[in-house]
Order: sequence, then C-alpha cells, then structure tokens
Amino acid sequence: MALQNLRLVKDIAHFHSISKAARAHGLSQSAASQSLSELERELGVELFDRRRRPLDITPAGKLYLDFCREVLRRDDELKVSLAQLKKHTEGKVRVAAIYSVGLSEMAQIEARFEERFPEGELQVQYLRPERVWKAILDDQADLGLMSYAESSREVVAIPWRDEEMVVALAPDHPLARENSVHVSALEGQTFVGFDDDLPIQEQIDRYLREYNVTVDIHLRFDNVEMIKQAVAHGAGVSIMPERVMREDMLQGRLMALRFDPSVLYRPVRIVHRRRKVFNEVASGLLELLLEEDKTNAA
Repeated sequence: MALQNLRLVKDIAHFHSISKAARAHGLSQSAASQSLSELERELGVELFDRRRRPLDITPAGKLYLDFCREVLRRDDELKVSLAQLKKHTEGKVRVAAIYSVGLSEMAQIEARFEERFPEGELQVQYLRPERVWKAILDDQADLGLMSYAESSREVVAIPWRDEEMVVALAPDHPLARENSVHVSALEGQTFVGFDDDLPIQEQIDRYLREYNVTVDIHLRFDNVEMIKQAVAHGAGVSIMPERVMREDMLQGRLMALRFDPSVLYRPVRIVHRRRKVFNEVASGLLELLLEEDKTNAA
C-alpha cells in the first residue's frame, strides 16, 4: 500500500475536494479520482460521497482515514528516529499562529531560530484560533500558538505567557489624557471588537458584563491588525493585549490605558499533538519559545 495514496486520501478528507488534493500532490484531477476509485474497489466500500459538495466522507471513509493517519504518523516517527540516529539538525518545523501573536515578534523569533538552526526551515502560517487547533489535529502544523487553549485527549497546551489586556485608543481620544481607567469609563463608548465567535471577544464580553458596562460596538474584525487600524483612525476604542500594541505606541499611532484596579489577562499557549515525535529542529524551536517567555518575564 503506497504511502502517497494514504496521503492523498488524508488530503481529500482535509480539503473536502479531490481537485484541491490533486493539486497539492501535483496530480491531475482524473489521476487522483482514478487512484481513489481503484482503492475503493479494492476495499469494496465508498470512502467519500461524491454526490455532495463539498465532498463528504462516509462512515467507512472515517475508519480508513484513522488508519491513514496512524500509518503516516508511524512513518513520520520512523523518519524522525532515523534522523536522530544520524544526529542531524537539519529539518523543517511548521508553526500555526493566531494573528495577534504579532508579526514583528515572530520576525524576532525567526531571526533567533536562523541563528541556532542555519540549515533548518521554519514555516509560519497565521490562522483563526479554531483553524490553529485543527491544523494541529490534522498534523498540518507541528506547533501552534493560540490563546485560551486547554489540553485535551489529543492535544497538549503548554502555558507560554499571560498578556495584560488594555484599552486601545487613538492619541486624540478624550480618554487619552488618563494613565489608567476603571472599566466603567467605557460605558457607552463606541467600540471596535473582535468577531463575536472568537475566544478573546467572549472574554472581553464577560469582563464588561461583570461590571455592568455596555459599549456601542461599531465594527468587528477577525484579526488584531484591522482593529488597530480602525482604532488609530478614530473608529472607536477597543480592548486588546498591550503586547501587540507596542510598536504602534512607539510610533504614536495608538495609546494604551491600563485597567485599575482590576486587571484582565489573555493566556497564550503553545499547543501540539500528544505523543508527537519532534525532529531536532522542532524541539529546538519549542525550547527557544520557552526561553523567550522566561526572558520576557524577567
């Protein structure tokens, strides 16, 4: 049983599309469809329901997909073990991160990674939180950086840092004269929020409800960069991690007000699959990230 066919089935399930999986493997759609049809004839079952769009996996397909993942995982473990025997530090590590980790901060981490592993390859993709989690589950990423993650049967969530949340506002906003504010100062303020299905917005909403504060939500976005732009242009105030605003504050685009006396934090975690066997480069990046956290804490 060719491993490439197992990977093809895994990717068809991931993309819910034969054509997208075919492109990912450098195949024509007809070649991918033929390989899938031959496999289904051999097994005597349908793995995907071709009558539905997007493509839907059948119960038999789910069983076979679990088999594919297990075989491919064992193949990855073998490759990693062989690489460790050869004491190679070459390799690739894939990271999925939420947008608000910060492009500038990731650039610093990438620079330190290149110094430590000049022959290694670091791939970073920025995703919504639920897609970071899915990338880890589907083995599309080795490490994930996301907020509010909790360990599960399949994923380990390692505490990385707790980021203080502050009021973000434009320098000419009336509240900008203050150094800190009680949350009640936000009552009735025009507000720029995150999409309401994101964990960070759920926490902000709970915090405001706790103090019976109602804001006028004017705009919502799914990433912190768009929110910062809206706030800088006077569209309203927001609540976000102070850490992601530092460059904007230095350049005078935004100001941050701390909450007094109650402080709000956003927990950020490093996530990976349980029993994940890392190559030396991935292990090195994990150590680097944890070192980075200790350095910042100090």
